Amino acid sequence: MLPSSRTQMGLFFILLCPANIIGLWWAVGSPLVMDPNSICRKTKRLAGKQAELCQLEPEIVQEVAKGTKLGVRECQYQFRFRRWNCTSHSKYFGKILQQDIRETAFVYAITAAGVSHAITQACSMGELLQCGCELTRSRAPPSPTAGPGTEGTAWEWGGCGDDVQFGYEKSQQFMDAKSKKGKNDIRALIDLHNNEAGRLAVRSYMRTECKCHGLSGSCTLRTCWRKMPHFREVGDRLLERFNGAFKVMGGNDGKTLIPVGDNIKPPDKQDLIYSADSPDFCSANRKTGSLGTRGRVCNSTAMDTSGCDLLCCGRGHRDETVVLEENCLCRFHWCCVVQCRKCSVRQELSLCI
Repeated sequence: MLPSSRTQMGLFFILLCPANIIGLWWAVGSPLVMDPNSICRKTKRLAGKQAELCQLEPEIVQEVAKGTKLGVRECQYQFRFRRWNCTSHSKYFGKILQQDIRETAFVYAITAAGVSHAITQACSMGELLQCGCELTRSRAPPSPTAGPGTEGTAWEWGGCGDDVQFGYEKSQQFMDAKSKKGKNDIRALIDLHNNEAGRLAVRSYMRTECKCHGLSGSCTLRTCWRKMPHFREVGDRLLERFNGAFKVMGGNDGKTLIPVGDNIKPPDKQDLIYSADSPDFCSANRKTGSLGTRGRVCNSTAMDTSGCDLLCCGRGHRDETVVLEENCLCRFHWCCVVQCRKCSVRQELSLCI
């Protein structure tokens, strides 16, 4: 199934044999990401709506690949100071996705969100023939915003609003492929819930942007449109959900999920859920997908997850001086080149032992 040798260390992939939900292998830094034909050709488990997309809308599959890459980058940013840092090691990452822990929930959510965001953005940029700007003819006019110079201003929808519903539906179509019924039904329900939470982190937080029109700076008419949140906002929001994720177990009917513990409210659609406790990720363990934290850079003065006490799991840290090269003494030359020199900078680092 892999596009090339299994020894490629830069591979990121989603391998979900137990649930068979996504059925998409993807790689950061690999041609697979930018080549939708490879995704459709190499991934034999694609079926139904996924196969239909591959056959009829390969340009949508290309945006799916971009969206998964966007999701991974955001995952690495959000987890950069945590014991599990969304590692790019394919063998370890695959083990994470075969579990049903909080980290897996975040990966599902941020990936589904990334796909929805990428497809919607491609629509607004005019890169897809199937979609474009959001249709606003049937929508009520935007509510006036209090502020100087807005009294008596006429309002109307215009500009190019993001058609987030189209991106939502295509993400749902590809990422929520039907799973085989059986012993994995509960896992499938959890994965589908987290996919939806990711998409809602985009769709439910659309913002309204407006532009004034009129002579001499007046605002006699205001045109408004809806825009998606920046993807960093989506990542921040999903990290909050990760920190407050709900542990669940399957109901007796095999179709419902029940929160674990007494007096716990059921999770809503935007909450992340999981069913198994995470490993501590302190030591390397291929079975659990943990690379350990030995050698990781930590902050010797911080008290949060980036601090040496927490990140190094109580093993302590060592201080090391490294020499780095960076651009310096940059000058702009007409036109239009910036030339810089290379300067050596000594930096003190704290490393987990």
